[in-house]
Amino acid sequence: MSTDIAKFNAAQAALAYIKDGMVVGLGTGSTSAYFVRLLGDKVRQGLRVKGVPTSEATRNLAEQVGVPLIEISQVSAIDVDVDGADEVDPQFRLIKGGGGALLREKIVAAASKQMVVIADEGKWVETLGAFPLPVEVTRFGFALTSERIHEALAATGCEGAEVSLRVAGKANEPVITDGGNYIIDAHAKRIPDADALGAALKNIAGVVEHGLFLNLAHVVILGKAKGADVKTL
Repeated sequence: MSTDIAKFNAAQAALAYIKDGMVVGLGTGSTSAYFVRLLGDKVRQGLRVKGVPTSEATRNLAEQVGVPLIEISQVSAIDVDVDGADEVDPQFRLIKGGGGALLREKIVAAASKQMVVIADEGKWVETLGAFPLPVEVTRFGFALTSERIHEALAATGCEGAEVSLRVAGKANEPVITDGGNYIIDAHAKRIPDADALGAALKNIAGVVEHGLFLNLAHVVILGKAKGADVKTL
C-alpha cells in the first residue's frame, strides 16, 4: 500500500543520520519498525551502534533483527532518536502515543542530542488535535484524573473535550502500558494552544505523561510514494 511505502521511505531516509559508534533511540510504532529493520540490515553490514528501545515491542523487534541494545540506565546521553509521530505541525510539535509508549518515548527523546521524526506525509497537519491525544495516567483514581483532563481541554480552548479510557480485546479490558499505567485518549479535535494544554495536563495529579512532544524534534522526514521530504527547523 502507498502508506506503507511512504513509511518505508521515511525510515530509509533517516539512516543518513546514523553514524558508526552512535547510541540510537529506537522508537515505537509501524514507521519506527521499518527503521529498526533497516538498521538491523546496516548492522549486519558492519555498522556499529547501540540501540535504546522505547518499548518492549521495539526491544523484541531489535533483538530479532540483530540490533545491539543498551539499557538507558547505562547511558548519559543518546546521540540520535528516530521515532514516529501521529501528528506533526509546522513548528515540529507532535502528538505521539498511539502505540501506547509515550512515556518511554518522551524520556528517550528528551535525553537525545537530536530527534529525527519519521512519518508518512499524511501525518503533517496545520494544527494538532484531530488525532486523539494520549495521556498516560496512574490506575489509582483514573476516573477523577479523566475528569481533570476533560476540564483542561475545555479550559485551553480545544474544540473537543471528550475523554475515553483506552481498551482492547474482546473483553474491552483497559490497555496497560509498559510502565503499568492506563491511557486516557483526549479527543480535542483541534488544539489551539499546545503549550498551554501541555502545561495544564502536567499539573494534574495522576497524569504520568502526555503525548504532546514540544520543543523536542529537530528533523522531520515525511515519506512519500517516491522518496521523502526532509524538513529542519
